[in-house]
Amino acid sequence: FTMINMPHEHNGEACKASISAVRDTLYVLSGKWKLPIIIALSNGPKRFKDLQRSLEDITPKLPSKQLKELEMNEFVTRTVYATSPVTVEYELTKYSQSLNKIIGEMRDWGLQHKKRIMANNRKKAAEVLS
Repeated sequence: FTMINMPHEHNGEACKASISAVRDTLYVLSGKWKLPIIIALSNGPKRFKDLQRSLEDITPKLPSKQLKELEMNEFVTRTVYATSPVTVEYELTKYSQSLNKIIGEMRDWGLQHKKRIMANNRKKAAEVLS
């Protein structure tokens, strides 16, 4: 098993360990909204409604579940203020910064991939028209 920046061990145990580590990462970060929630909170704490607004096309049930999982995995803290009505605020933990490199790489790859696909689609459309 080899990939760029991966250990150059070619044995089954190294491959199994890599698969296990990636599965663990996917388990913690899985869900369409976890990383967007983290990005939305990167400029500071937000109340639930403000967070929901910044994510747009999301129902209240989804971010609630994702926020609980992010809190359980120590990426987000939830603070309840005894106001009327009760105010709940979410904030990134210091530990969430460990995802900065991953999120940056995913953003860069996503932009590059979209550009590639769009260019290929334009090329195919031009071939069809000619």
